[in-house]
Amino acid sequence: MIIVLKPETTKKQFEHVLERIRALGLKPMVSKGTERTIIGVIGPEDALRVQPLEAIPGVEKVMPVLKPYKLVGREFQAHDSVVDVKGVKIGGKAVVVMAGPCSVEDPKMLVDIGKQVKAGGAQMLRGGAFKPRTSPYSFQGMGEAGLKLLHQVSRDTGLPVVTELLDVRDLPLFEKYVDMIQIGARNMQNFELLKEVGLTQKPVLLKRGFSATISEFLLAAEYILSEGNFNVVLCERGIRTFETMTRFTLDLNAIPVIKRLSHLPIIVDPSHSSGVWDYVAPMARAAIAAGADGLIVEVHNNPEVARCDGPQSLKPKKFAALMKDVGKIARVLGRTL
Repeated sequence: MIIVLKPETTKKQFEHVLERIRALGLKPMVSKGTERTIIGVIGPEDALRVQPLEAIPGVEKVMPVLKPYKLVGREFQAHDSVVDVKGVKIGGKAVVVMAGPCSVEDPKMLVDIGKQVKAGGAQMLRGGAFKPRTSPYSFQGMGEAGLKLLHQVSRDTGLPVVTELLDVRDLPLFEKYVDMIQIGARNMQNFELLKEVGLTQKPVLLKRGFSATISEFLLAAEYILSEGNFNVVLCERGIRTFETMTRFTLDLNAIPVIKRLSHLPIIVDPSHSSGVWDYVAPMARAAIAAGADGLIVEVHNNPEVARCDGPQSLKPKKFAALMKDVGKIARVLGRTL
């Protein structure tokens, strides 16, 4: 249910509406636009159907939300959300690129790559400290030591850092060292983990599960927003199809579909979707042309010795060349890089 307030609603009337909603055992979620304030109501809506909320001063109308995702949808918020990650704004006019190695391997490597991706034009540093691997015998990441390295390189380069959280027990470490928490494809429907990051105000990058529909993807984001954290960026990273020539199939359709259904920003991961470095640049260019708000790209200065996903990692020079192309496409669309 959505409650739309009148433009002239006073602060006292606004607070009274919130009190009435809470008195019914429901949870209000507020979205303030340029012309209207909208209150999304979370919880069993039967109580609202028998309460004359339209009679409360300041209320313009009460509307049901037909889609299963209440807070991520355009019905709740018509204007695009912009997520601020330590001064980097995702979802606005600028296209944002996050770049770095798949995994943090050693201090020198991370320092070098951090400097190189910044010189190439990246606005954020990515890197895995905890790695979810298909095989239990593969490199699992450096853990807390990796987070500390990311934090240090972030301070040295000025690039905010994004890295993946696997276990809710590690959340305090992420709140201390990380600027944006990534929830990976394998954890997209780890609902308890989604709830916990929803209780923080730390920005969240939510990746689409490789077997998830767009509706399931948006409902996963709904778990985070329903706990009060609206700082969510979606990430399309490819879905599993019958095709075996690439690692996954990049669903470019998801970009305009999600733009129509949701106010949340969406970026694209062309590295994991293709699995082959030679395909990363074409898919990245296509994603920006389709309207994506940014990219997350794997970059390594020596991919052949990378401990994780070397075949899909761009070398720094290739990344810098890609950034020039992305800038050209962004400008054609009236955006900046």
